[in-house]
Amino acid sequence: MNLAVVGMIAGMALGFAGYFGGFGAFLLVAALGAIGFVAGRFLEGDLEVGEFFRSRGDRRG
Repeated sequence: MNLAVVGMIAGMALGFAGYFGGFGAFLLVAALGAIGFVAGRFLEGDLEVGEFFRSRGDRRG
């Protein structure tokens, strides 16, 4: 799926949550979306668990 379409769907979900559920629902949907994004990147192999626990000086690139 195109990233623009995914972004549009995420924006629509956040908009509906904000409109019907208020700001708390908006934040909940945004947080769960971010967690899902990180989990998806991890499962695809684009991220490693160690990247979250290294200090800034330890990063090699």
